[in-house]
Amino acid sequence: MDRRKFIKRAGAAAAGAFVMPYILPSGRLFAASGGGGLSQHVVLVMFAGGVRQQESIGLRYLADAQTEVHEGNILYNMLNGAAPTQKIVYGTGLGGINPIPGLLGQSLESQGTLFAEMRAVNAGHYGGLNSLLQGNQAMTQGLTSKPLNPTIFEYLRRHAGVQASKTWFVGNTIGNSVPLLNYSVHPDYGAPYGANFFAPNITFGPPGDQFLSDAKVYHPQDQLEPIYEMKAFLDNSFQNVGNVGAGIGNTADEKQDIKAFMVEMFSKTQNGTIAHPPVHDNGDAQTIGYACEVMKWFKPTLTVVNMSSVDGCHGNFTGYLASMHRADHSVGHLWNYIQTQIPEMAGNTTIIVAPECGRNDQPNAIRDENDWYGYDHSDANALRVFGMMAGAGVPSNLRIGSEGNPVGIATDVVPTIAELLGIKSEVMSAGFLNPGTLSLFDRM
Repeated sequence: MDRRKFIKRAGAAAAGAFVMPYILPSGRLFAASGGGGLSQHVVLVMFAGGVRQQESIGLRYLADAQTEVHEGNILYNMLNGAAPTQKIVYGTGLGGINPIPGLLGQSLESQGTLFAEMRAVNAGHYGGLNSLLQGNQAMTQGLTSKPLNPTIFEYLRRHAGVQASKTWFVGNTIGNSVPLLNYSVHPDYGAPYGANFFAPNITFGPPGDQFLSDAKVYHPQDQLEPIYEMKAFLDNSFQNVGNVGAGIGNTADEKQDIKAFMVEMFSKTQNGTIAHPPVHDNGDAQTIGYACEVMKWFKPTLTVVNMSSVDGCHGNFTGYLASMHRADHSVGHLWNYIQTQIPEMAGNTTIIVAPECGRNDQPNAIRDENDWYGYDHSDANALRVFGMMAGAGVPSNLRIGSEGNPVGIATDVVPTIAELLGIKSEVMSAGFLNPGTLSLFDRM
């Protein structure tokens, strides 16, 4: 289906509904009072799915997880350290024997600051993601509940007057409550201050093909069912998590801009020209490609991207290594793309990368094709995480913390973003952060 047909067909069925039910009003709501920040744009990559500290920061590869003795760094866009030389299973080609070449001349660790040993506040995915976005433990909310406390999106929009189209949450799924994380139910914040949510692998993946590839202009009197089926899909199928999009809308100009963006994405998807990483054979890498497109089009003040493919570690350690290697590749691509393809963001953007939780010290009983054990996330080792940032306002080549001296907690990400964007005092004084939470700049 070409661009013109797509505009006609999608418009007739549910014009602009890709994100319209989940788009927010724009305009300055409150005057900014935090003063100038350290950065003009922040990108948070939730390196999610549960990343074991031993294979990431520890550079241990197989040595602390299996009976193999091989060590090395498989995250060399992000971290310093030599790659493994034996038992390579995480790359491309038959058996993953070909490591993906690095994309950055200097690792993010060299370019910025690494908090090598932080602590998560929750060993679960949803609680961990919430901690990164609302700066709180989220211990009392269920899996299908919106955040109880304000998210960084809401802080930014309310206290800095940032437009809706300048705050984006690019999710990798519409399941597992991910679409709920773009704003809270707090009465002083909520939907009017939330972020735009976009799940590109759903809209432009196989589910989208099911509804759009054979789309046509339906007759409104006798063919309502396919119209509503398409609308339900384009609304991102939020019925399984309740009426989370009520009362959300954009200005007419923003709606038109977002609709134009979605049409462009449909065309680029069909033509194979999305700004994907060189290797994009999993969902995380594809999500990163669309995140690059979001940033190039909208130049957001805050972009959050969720990744989760490494969660396969529960039953496939080999796949976990491959997914982690691709996640690093994707982060390297994203950062390189900002610097080389988005001149409005080059040199004035800060990237933050942090897992939502770690993984257990001891394996479970499930073995994969290499006879390697899987790992769950429920013990103290699953609370070991890292955090790193680079770019505008961040000291370079600085490493803080160690296994014996952890520095920082996952909830620190929220006031760190706030400080970068000039609203730290408002966020800290609001009173909703986990006790002991600080900006990572205060921990340096």
